[in-house]
Amino acid sequence: MDSQNKRGVQKWTRRQFMKGMGAASVALGSGSGLAAANPAEPGQGASEPPIQATLKIDLERRLGEVDINIYGNFIEHIGRCIYGGIYEPDSPLADADGDRKDVLDAARKLRVTQLRWPGGNFASGYHWQDGIGPKAKRPARYNLAWFQLEPNQFGTDEFLKVCGKIGAEPYLCVNMGTGTMDEASYWVEYCNHPGGTYYSDLRKQNGHAEPYKVKYWGLGNEMWGPWQIGHKDATDYAKAAVEFAKVMKWMDPSIKLIACGNGDPDWDRPVLQALAQHADYISVHYYALTDELKDDYEILGSTAELDALLRASAATAREVSAKAHRSTPIYTALDEWNILYNWSDGAKRNDVHKFEVPYNLRDALWVAAAFNVIHRHCASVRFANLAQLVNVIAPIQTQPDSILLLTTYYPLELYASRAGRVVLDVLNESPQFSTRNFGDQPYLDVMGTYDEGERIVKLAVVNRRKEGDALATIQFEGLSAKGPGRAFLITAPSLDAQNTLDRPHTVSIREAHFTGSGDRWQYRFPRHSITWLEFSV
Repeated sequence: MDSQNKRGVQKWTRRQFMKGMGAASVALGSGSGLAAANPAEPGQGASEPPIQATLKIDLERRLGEVDINIYGNFIEHIGRCIYGGIYEPDSPLADADGDRKDVLDAARKLRVTQLRWPGGNFASGYHWQDGIGPKAKRPARYNLAWFQLEPNQFGTDEFLKVCGKIGAEPYLCVNMGTGTMDEASYWVEYCNHPGGTYYSDLRKQNGHAEPYKVKYWGLGNEMWGPWQIGHKDATDYAKAAVEFAKVMKWMDPSIKLIACGNGDPDWDRPVLQALAQHADYISVHYYALTDELKDDYEILGSTAELDALLRASAATAREVSAKAHRSTPIYTALDEWNILYNWSDGAKRNDVHKFEVPYNLRDALWVAAAFNVIHRHCASVRFANLAQLVNVIAPIQTQPDSILLLTTYYPLELYASRAGRVVLDVLNESPQFSTRNFGDQPYLDVMGTYDEGERIVKLAVVNRRKEGDALATIQFEGLSAKGPGRAFLITAPSLDAQNTLDRPHTVSIREAHFTGSGDRWQYRFPRHSITWLEFSV
């Protein structure tokens, strides 16, 4: 978790930078439709007539293939994410290692492919050797990133064991704030060297005989930000990162390195020029800040800013990769993304309830539309991490005797479990809504994938319209759909609908069947909804 103004400093002007570029959006137009083949969703009570849209699908128009690493997540030592979240040894719901079994089960259902740790801002002051060995001997420290006690009871071995339990690749972020290159190299040695050296043998003494083989390593976190411990400018960061990268890859040449980026070419270009032969990814972070945007349509339209940010990151990476004559390009790692409330929470001292957001249906729609953007950038975005997994701006919230799955959990589960590998370039002719910050945006945000083995098209449609349904003509080029298909729906009577302990399933996934077939048919998408359609072709 990274708070860009938690100490009251000037927030980096990313929004102004993106405005200067112009927020990109999908192709738009005014569509016409026919009578709906499926009924309006019960309980919606749409107050305005449906808008008309057209979605055109051509299997030859492909954007690329999905890298499963986009279904990553993130845990950091902030609030109750670690202690009282994933790790709570005194809980009756904990396993023998102290990990919450209900949280682990929920994480497995999200199919988390890779998990980032220990930060975030926390990484810039974290010394990994504080968190290994006998727990009674581990030092307690004060967490200067998030102003709370750090007991160091959850460290490297505990994290790597959690990754094994949920089937996720570990992604470790090294300390480039107060840390040294020796410290980073020794961490790689501890995790990956087979034995016969000090730190690999120390790992064996701590109960893990075989190397962990950690593949993904981050070269610091948001070092471009003045809120960061050890903040550097691009030149200083690039010089340091090259030296860190050298010793880390000399220790294990097989590892993949994620350089610290932000999407601004003035930072990314000199960093990548220095790291062109070392880095495999350049990072970028994005949070939709509800406190700033306030209006529902401004918030929902902000995914256009994410789209433009990813385009900027990819363009710089492609440019540098080509000039460096790399055999494979440097890809983008969106290793923090989410929708965020209460930015000022980061400055609260000794508060373990930082950033505990009661997400609503609108936020679930935002997450789905953001995931559509990420999928549409599959050619360049090969890594992504929702921030964070539990309690802190998270889809999972723990109680002493249970967990609550918040609204944003369900689009994450739906996309990770059902998306095909090939992303299609769906022509989206949808009416638009206007925003102050992001221009005109389509009511329907659309992403399509194709499963070649089973010849199944999967269409994800987010209807961001608050006042009424959308009646879309779905049209195929050179093929036709074979009905019946399957439909999965996430909606509720109001954008403000939340999941609570009393009503835990107000927003969830419901399955239905639909009868659309042939090369042209219609579907009625309920207002403020996420719809996932699957059909054979």
